[in-house]
Amino acid sequence: MKTRRKCKVRHSHLYETHINTKDLSKAVEFYQTLGLELAHIIPDRKVAFFWLGDPSEKAQMLGIWEVPDHQFSRSHFALGVTYDELLSVPEFLSNLGIELSASFGLDTSEPIVHTWMPAASYYFADPDGNSLEYITVLDQNSNLELPIMHLSKWEEINTVKNVNNQEASHKVKD
Repeated sequence: MKTRRKCKVRHSHLYETHINTKDLSKAVEFYQTLGLELAHIIPDRKVAFFWLGDPSEKAQMLGIWEVPDHQFSRSHFALGVTYDELLSVPEFLSNLGIELSASFGLDTSEPIVHTWMPAASYYFADPDGNSLEYITVLDQNSNLELPIMHLSKWEEINTVKNVNNQEASHKVKD
């Protein structure tokens, strides 16, 4: 019987992900509008590649494949942004004519928080209906008990928690 060895490969980041489209030229235009840099198109294979982040680093890539309707399936991926960038997403997308998508039963009036991470995000869709997300990890402790909520509610809960923790630490010192 073979013994399992510990894996010595560190998966530091996702280098590349792929999604499907029904119309490659329309998808290329959409992702360029978002500001992604086109890296390469292979017309005979009906695929386009985009660099994510700083193109000079060549650290992350998105591949978009045109497929016939019967092979098409929707996908989801998230693009990491800073907290301040996340707050500017509604205006950024609105200026591009792209609508935010309500998610998890919450409206698009503000970012939603995945409390188990915690991370705040906005969702939207590309022309094929692929689910896209702008996301930023928040600098607070996760809370597995709480449901997904709007950012203002999350910040209110964490402000109260921080005030209570400060009061408790002052009582201990007194």
